[in-house]
Amino acid sequence: MAVRTEVAMSTLVTIRAVRPGAVAEESIGRAFGWFHEIESRCTRFDPSSELMRLTAQTGVAVPVSAILFEAVRFALLAAEASGGAFDPTAARGVAGGGWRDIELDEARTAITLHRPLTLDLGAVAKGLAVDLAARELAPLEDFVVDAGGDLYLGGRNERGDPWRVGIRHPRREGELIAFLRASNQAVCTSGDYERLAPQAGDGEHHIVDPRSGVSPHALASATVLASGAMLADALATAAFVLGPEEGIALLERMGVEGLVVTPALQRHETRGLRRVA
Repeated sequence: MAVRTEVAMSTLVTIRAVRPGAVAEESIGRAFGWFHEIESRCTRFDPSSELMRLTAQTGVAVPVSAILFEAVRFALLAAEASGGAFDPTAARGVAGGGWRDIELDEARTAITLHRPLTLDLGAVAKGLAVDLAARELAPLEDFVVDAGGDLYLGGRNERGDPWRVGIRHPRREGELIAFLRASNQAVCTSGDYERLAPQAGDGEHHIVDPRSGVSPHALASATVLASGAMLADALATAAFVLGPEEGIALLERMGVEGLVVTPALQRHETRGLRRVA
């Protein structure tokens, strides 16, 4: 198996190809190139990035790259589909859904911000990078892209079986709470155990309900299995914010599979999940 790990988009990214060789190594190199390209355009931590240049201009149509346009376009679709539970402007001092103040011009590949906004495309951009890396690796057929737990599983494992993915137990370090089987699909999880904000109060974590500005506590984790990582990542975040009933209803409506776990370790899942568990 060919394996390479690099730091990209503030996380460890590992790519595995079942059949090693020169072709696999070249494909893996190009796949990593997508992570670095998308990070350079979509990060909010570099004042010179394309995203930050966009947010510095208000009230004018700014032509942007196809990569940035797609990331913003998808983020707005996810915001609309989730009723604002997913919002790329969340927790940035804009009440009432800042995403509604973003206008897209597909003909010109341009974006207009109708008021000052700070866009956080972190999850969307990482998912897009995973999906573009997977597209680059598709000729290899059997591979895995793992970007800090955002997974795309191409084809099958070394034994010719679908990939088996363990879902982290949200309360017991080093344990798993479930397993899923996946082939040519993405699996992404949002949990309250990730990246606790050091300035947050007791019980606050890195996921914020954009409608209230505070961390939701109805769930401990939400896992989504979908056709792509950008979709799975956005819906995992939205489902976590919405809670068990509304979250599962959103996943059912969007035609993906998922599992959500409450702090009391009660499990709720989509109707089709048992086919892949």
